[in-house]
Formats: sequence, structure tokens, C-alpha cells
Amino acid sequence: MGSNFKENIRRVLDQEAEAIRSIPVTTDYEKVVELIYARVHQKGGKIIASGMGKAGHVANHMATTLSSTGTPALFLHPSEAQHGDLGIMRENDVLLVLSNSGKTREILELVYLAHELHANIPVVIITGNPEGPLSRESKLVLYTGNPLEVCPLGLTPTTSATAMAVISDVLVVLMMKRIGFTSKDYARRHHGGYLGEKSREAGYED
Repeated sequence: MGSNFKENIRRVLDQEAEAIRSIPVTTDYEKVVELIYARVHQKGGKIIASGMGKAGHVANHMATTLSSTGTPALFLHPSEAQHGDLGIMRENDVLLVLSNSGKTREILELVYLAHELHANIPVVIITGNPEGPLSRESKLVLYTGNPLEVCPLGLTPTTSATAMAVISDVLVVLMMKRIGFTSKDYARRHHGGYLGEKSREAGYED
């Protein structure tokens, strides 16, 4: 079992790494960054990230990472949005949704309700289906490349979730560069734990 076991691990790692390398790099990334900069950093809005299931967990992680690096963001559960949480949305916000299929019912409903509340709120999607109904409702599309899942059944969101997470990291890094985010800025937002201490030390050296 030893050698086969290691081969299986290597196969998964190689497939995930290849999926990341195959993510299309398009001009939409720059457009998304400028859209976020204009609405969040110039007009005082925020990013509202949303997704269902595994995509929702990635969206939540992305929102917290963006917030800690200077771009205000929060996670909105699409089902809870239908029970009052949609009220967090303001007209200068950006709705950033994640859906591998590009046709998640709850996200389609969220986009509809968001436009009923604020007709001009822009939607950005991270998806494996750039031609799907959600993409058609979106201003900008970041395509994962629709990689095959490493799940033996080809069903469980594995590689697709990895691609979404990497794209979210790309957006975090691009936004940090766009706003000139520094160690001092990080220290003001992250006070606790090892990272808080490290950022304060780095910030004081600036």
C-alpha cells in the first residue's frame, strides 16, 4: 500500500497544481480591481461576498482576508439574505459571488433580490461556467478554467474550490498593491496573536 498510497497523494497534488497553473489570466482582473477601488475605496462601499456550500466557505475566507488587508468585505449567506440580511447591502457595494456551476439557484435569487434593492449594484462572479446564467447577470467574470475535480466520483467540490480560493488570493494581493497597503496598516487591523505582533514589529520599522 505504501508506494501506491504515495502515488495517489502525488497524483492529487499534481492535478491541483496543474489546475492552478491553468487558470486563465485575463484583463478582467484589472477591471475587477479598479471596480472595487472605485466603489469601496473612493465611494465608501464594501464587498459583499457570497456562495453556497463549499463555494460559500471560500467566499467567507475571501471576505475576512480582504477586510484584514484594507478592503472592507463581509460574507452574506444567500439563504439568510432572503430573511432580512440583504439589508446590509448599500448602493456603492460590490456583490462578488462564487458559483462553480454558474447557475446556483440561491445565488441567482440573491442577484435578483440585490438588483431589486439597488438596481445598479455591480456583480462579479468567480465561476467554472463563463457562459452560465450567473455570468450573464454579472458585470465581470473571473473564470477558474473549470478543472476536473480530484474527487474519485468527480462530484465533490475539491479542485474547483481550490481554484476559487487561489483566485480570491490573487484579488487580495492585487488590492493590497492597488491601495499601497503597509505593515502599519495591517497592524491597525490585526492586533491579536503572532501575526499581530509580527505586523507591529514590521510596521514600526517602516
